[in-house]
Amino acid sequence: MLIADDQLLVRRGLVLMLGPEPSVEVVGEAADGAQAVELAQRLRPDVIIMDIRMPVLDGIAATEQLTRQVPDCRVLALSTFDMDEHVVAALRAGACGFLPKDISPEELVTALHVVHTGEAVVAPRLLTRLISSYVTVPQRPATPAAGTGPTGVPDGLTPREREVWRLIAAGLDNTGIAAEMFVSPSTVKNHITALFAKLQVRDRAQAVIAAYEAGLVRAGERE
Repeated sequence: MLIADDQLLVRRGLVLMLGPEPSVEVVGEAADGAQAVELAQRLRPDVIIMDIRMPVLDGIAATEQLTRQVPDCRVLALSTFDMDEHVVAALRAGACGFLPKDISPEELVTALHVVHTGEAVVAPRLLTRLISSYVTVPQRPATPAAGTGPTGVPDGLTPREREVWRLIAAGLDNTGIAAEMFVSPSTVKNHITALFAKLQVRDRAQAVIAAYEAGLVRAGERE
């Protein structure tokens, strides 16, 4: 794991906090986004804890570069400022999670494990705000954009993929989706792989944003 934060005290605090965890190894520290990208290219960490506001290159721009250049590295964004636009920008850039810096050590360790397994994690209070107030259904254009259907949902999705997408946006994990659709978790995983490729998204967080923006679901909606 790599830690990127412009405050030395924060970096050292995270190192001390995570040191006792046998499943976590800190391989490097970066003081700005540019250094984080350079170290990630060289050290190839599984996960990067990325501060949002940093000099030289901020955490969002650094995440965009890492998504392109080191796609196997997963970014967990941390910020003192949990403003909604930061959450959306980080997830759009390719971050696999976003947490405020006031979380507990136990919550951070749990989030690191979740991100490492390929899932996305967003603090509940942020996700609730994100869905209810920021990620709203846009006004639908009179003529759908190229490659999308009349509701803004991309063409080419099978009915099963569309249903999986809706259930992801509703907050269900693979087991929950499998129970809802009466299929096996492995079948759900196959649908998700195909769905993400068609949506051109990296993880569940980006898929949720895409679902709300496409009008597939609305805030507070749960069929």
